[in-house]
Amino acid sequence: MDYAKADSKRVARESFHGLWAAITTPFEAGGAIDEAGLLRDIDRLTGPLGIDGIFCTGVMGEFWALSFAERRRSVELIVEACGGRVPVIAHTGHHSAQETIALTRHAAKTGADFAVVINPYYPAAADPALYKWFREVLDAVDIGVWLFDTNYSGVALSSDLIKRLADIENVCGIKVGHDHARYLEVLDLVGDRILVCEPSESTWLENMRDHDQKVYMSAASPFLYQTPEWQPMREYTTLALAGEFEKAAAVSATLDPVRALATKWLHGRWNRDRVHPVPYIKAWAGLLGMSGGDVRAPLTSVTATERDALAAELAAAGLT
Repeated sequence: MDYAKADSKRVARESFHGLWAAITTPFEAGGAIDEAGLLRDIDRLTGPLGIDGIFCTGVMGEFWALSFAERRRSVELIVEACGGRVPVIAHTGHHSAQETIALTRHAAKTGADFAVVINPYYPAAADPALYKWFREVLDAVDIGVWLFDTNYSGVALSSDLIKRLADIENVCGIKVGHDHARYLEVLDLVGDRILVCEPSESTWLENMRDHDQKVYMSAASPFLYQTPEWQPMREYTTLALAGEFEKAAAVSATLDPVRALATKWLHGRWNRDRVHPVPYIKAWAGLLGMSGGDVRAPLTSVTATERDALAAELAAAGLT
């Protein structure tokens, strides 16, 4: 980071634009982090895919399965690999406020531009306790922090809590991982004070057109829905941010077959059956040239039969 704590909100509005990708953590056959694979992914994202920002060590990165040392090492590798070409936001949340503080301070010292913090997801806590926890973390760090309100955590941050937290000087954004209606509610509540983002590609064009959104922050879509040779998400984003909404809609429509596959294999499975999408995201990404690979327990990797079926459907959709 290279700004004062009091400037977090302003710097965030200047820094967040375009397509940000939430990246996975690749593992070697023996279970260790595949550092070489991670670096290749960063090169692909910041090179031919032209990603505008990197979100790391979050849900896509299986943060719950990483040790304290692995989370620190991952952020160090990613910041160094990005080399200032694109900004980095590191997820640093943990049950323990003290460990969250330590991870957040490390991310700032390492050179991450912002941090993002999920709520403590065990044990369940009411608003007064959650506010106290967030306040303890936020007062102890200088970096700009995004709130992370996701249905994967089993908790939804209340409107009153979000409004109170948005007033803290280094809270600069919130990633709303619930349905579109909830995103619109939060945007109306605090959009005048902090950035409000929805990690859903299906509503990204609408959010640019109707709600003046400038940043897609963030999901795996920018590297699952595109290849170096075919980049419709980037193309329609560029058109929409330039006000060319009819042209953007025409390009966006070309992604409908890919969206149907995502509904079948990724978020649709989560919504229908509570099957976590990360194993399928890794398999999909691997088939497109990313590191892909297995997941750590308690997640289970996709079967060979599932991988073959997914490969065939990605080919039919024109992605491979």
